[in-house]
Amino acid sequence: MTIDAVVARVMAEDCSLVEITGGEPLLQDGVFTLMTRLADAGRTVLLETSGAVEVGRVDPRVRIIMDLKCPGSGECERNLYENLDLLSRSGEIKFVIADRRDFDWACEQVRTRHIADRFAVLFSPVFGELEPKTLAEWILASRLAVRLQLQQHKYVWDPSARGV
Repeated sequence: MTIDAVVARVMAEDCSLVEITGGEPLLQDGVFTLMTRLADAGRTVLLETSGAVEVGRVDPRVRIIMDLKCPGSGECERNLYENLDLLSRSGEIKFVIADRRDFDWACEQVRTRHIADRFAVLFSPVFGELEPKTLAEWILASRLAVRLQLQQHKYVWDPSARGV
């Protein structure tokens, strides 16, 4: 779809909140124009990004939810920590946690980089690998100012469903 077609579709849906996600949106150059156009149209725009692409070109009106990839993801070395200095205070940092090693690593990042002092922090269990209750217990014991986040669409719809 063209940017004009996407904007028209969003406007036809009469929704005030638009979230851009899927793969890594920032790898598509047109996404920057799309986000700005949606913000210009009065929409609240959220961007979910892997944290592996520099976020400096994102319109400042866009709320960024950025992953910091844990060791269990196999993508930890792709984290661009410089992005932490480019996010506004409305940004959110998300850690997707597979096991205790990931949890301990995420806690260390939150503490040493003072992430919870600057942004909302989300800890999310890898669906099917880490029980949400276990992660909740670890969070409570850590006493860190982080929130538990579940991939709710995987509980509401079949976890393999797309476009939901």
